[in-house]
Amino acid sequence: MSKLPEEYKFIDLSDYGRPIARYIALYLKDTNCTPIQVTWLFIASGLLAIGGIFYGYFYLAAFFLVLKSILDAADGELARLKNTPSHTGRYFDSIADILLNALIFFALYVICDISFVWALLGFLSVQLQGTLYNYYYVILRNKVNGDTTSRIFETESPKALAGEDQRKVNLLFRIYRLLYGAFDSIIYRLDNNAPQGKNLPKWLMTSVSSFGLGFQLLIIGILLVVNLKELIIPFFLAYSVMIFIFIGIRKLLNS
Repeated sequence: MSKLPEEYKFIDLSDYGRPIARYIALYLKDTNCTPIQVTWLFIASGLLAIGGIFYGYFYLAAFFLVLKSILDAADGELARLKNTPSHTGRYFDSIADILLNALIFFALYVICDISFVWALLGFLSVQLQGTLYNYYYVILRNKVNGDTTSRIFETESPKALAGEDQRKVNLLFRIYRLLYGAFDSIIYRLDNNAPQGKNLPKWLMTSVSSFGLGFQLLIIGILLVVNLKELIIPFFLAYSVMIFIFIGIRKLLNS
C-alpha cells in the first residue's frame, strides 16, 4: 500500500527497497508478526552494519545498511496491510533511526582520520537533510489524502489509536521531541510557509528524496565498499548546501 494516491506518486530515491519490503509485508500479513517486531529486526540489522563498520567488514556493513532500509519500509507496509497504524510504531521507528544514525557516525569517527566535531557536524547534516525531506513529504501526504500517521507539526502528543497505550504514546512522543525537536524547528524556520504552498512538482520531490535515509545509507554503503570511507562525512557536510537550494527552488516556484 502506498503512502500517496497514484496520481501524486514520484520516484523516491530513498525508497529503492519498497518492492522487497512489500513482499516481506505480504508474507507476514497473515502471521502473528507485528510491525514493531519488524522494527526490532531493522534495529538488529543497523547494529550489525555498525559492527561491520567498526571492524572493517565493509561489504557486510553495506549489506546490512541496505537491509536495514528495506526492513524500515517493511514495518510501515505491514502496519498498512494489517490496518494497524500506530503512533507507537511511528515514534519508535523514528527514535531507532536517529540513534542508529548517531552510532553510524560515531563508528565513522572511530575508523576515519577525522575529528569528533566534524563527525558530529556530519551527523547533524544528515539529520537536517532528512528532516527537510520528511517535512515536504508529510506536507504532500496530508494535502492529497495520503498516509497521515505522521503529522506536519509534532507539537503535542497525539491521541492513542485503537490498541495503543496512551502512556506509551506520550513517553515515545516526549523522546521523539527531545531527539528531533531542534531539527524540526530549524527546518520550519527556514521554510515556514511550505504547508501553505502549492504541491511540489514530482521532479523536485524526487530531487529532495536524495535526502531520504534510505538513500543516505546507500551512499554510505557504496563509499565503504569502494574504500572511500574518509569521504563519507565530507560528502554529507558539502551536500547540506542543497538544503538551501531546494528551499529556494520551492519558494521560487510558489512566488
